[in-house]
Amino acid sequence: MTRKIRLGAFLPGGGQHVASWRHPDQPADGATSFEFHKQLAQTAERGLFDAYFLAENLAIGFGGAREGGNARVAGFEPVTLFSALAPFTKNLGFIATASTTYEEPYNTARKFASLDLISGGRAGWNVVTTTGDPTAQNFNRETQLPHAARYRRAAEHVDVVKKLWDSFEDDAFLRDKESGVFYDPEKLHESDHRGEHFQVRGPLNVARSPQGHPVIVQAGQSDDGRGLAAATAEVIFTAHQHIGTAQEFYRDIKARARGLGRNPDHILIMPGVSPFVGRTLEEAREKYDRLTALIVEADGVGLLNGLTGGTLDLRGYDLDGPLPPAPPTEGMKSRQALIRQIADENNFTIRQLYQWIASARGHYTVVGTPETIVDTLQEWFENEAADGFNILPPWLPTALDDFVDLVIPELQRRGLFRTAYEGTTLRENLGLPFPVNRWAGARAAVQAAE
Repeated sequence: MTRKIRLGAFLPGGGQHVASWRHPDQPADGATSFEFHKQLAQTAERGLFDAYFLAENLAIGFGGAREGGNARVAGFEPVTLFSALAPFTKNLGFIATASTTYEEPYNTARKFASLDLISGGRAGWNVVTTTGDPTAQNFNRETQLPHAARYRRAAEHVDVVKKLWDSFEDDAFLRDKESGVFYDPEKLHESDHRGEHFQVRGPLNVARSPQGHPVIVQAGQSDDGRGLAAATAEVIFTAHQHIGTAQEFYRDIKARARGLGRNPDHILIMPGVSPFVGRTLEEAREKYDRLTALIVEADGVGLLNGLTGGTLDLRGYDLDGPLPPAPPTEGMKSRQALIRQIADENNFTIRQLYQWIASARGHYTVVGTPETIVDTLQEWFENEAADGFNILPPWLPTALDDFVDLVIPELQRRGLFRTAYEGTTLRENLGLPFPVNRWAGARAAVQAAE
């Protein structure tokens, strides 16, 4: 099969850009409108996207801070929303974020296994460790766990969830009304996990889905994050401003995975891209300038306050001066470094910096025609920088419509993207293998040896 670009659609109902809710095309209540999210899901499916992705905020922040207050202040819990959206779509996957720091593995395993069954095998779990003291204070802590501790807990959390997802073998349920046998007890297994952070007996009380278990997604870029991704992830979301850094990340992850005995082709790396699409370059730039002009100053400052680690309050600085030094925190270390890199490379003032990252918080922003945007995507895809892309339309629904109606046809014309879904599950459409149940696999190995 010819390698194709994979596409995720990151579609918060309030829009990606910090000022998107002020755009005339964007419903001001989109963040909490189910009908609007349904419209977005159906548009993404019309565009043949692999999956609808949503992040999860367990505290108000990242541009929805109290000092500003935009559409990021309030929204839906992703798994709940996706469970409601699944019946209105047929092929589109749903990748929801859940925290390994503030959830127990059993709860995580149960809700994602349920979403997977409800959707007919179209669920994915975006594994995050969750940063920030404001979030910690919502979960019985004063401060966030140290970065390394969060990742140790995350690695064990994922391990336990995967064990729980294997509680029932695929053919465990007989449901034989004649004999009265509902399931084969020999094909139900306890996890019996005892580790540093968790003691979980199991089994999980949810069956496996048509795709085996949800696709595991991860987004860490620090060394700890890369280690977790290489060991556990099947899809990796990442943020880069240049093809060179994207290539370094891509090659490093694939090499780490190979070193762990994994097939690197079974790990899809998908950098984030925020596209402003115009039929001409002038039209695309006008769209960018129009949205940039809508940024509320306090929102831009609040966005930077969060992305630089939360210890630096930029409200007291000259916004037309340089970004002051900010000590690294125990938060998102890689994103803090990326924001500093963007500021330094472009010699941005504070105002220019928040204007540039307002659409995608450090992900790559491209402004151009369908042809020039596809040129960029193709270059990254064909030169070991990406297996696909997580698309972040700056405002909704128009920027999503622009991508579906203008960019997708150009991708298809060049033979880079599907013209129809390959299957009905998320795994099938991503080209990922079916995960063999560990108990069935072990039994088959014993039988083969005999």
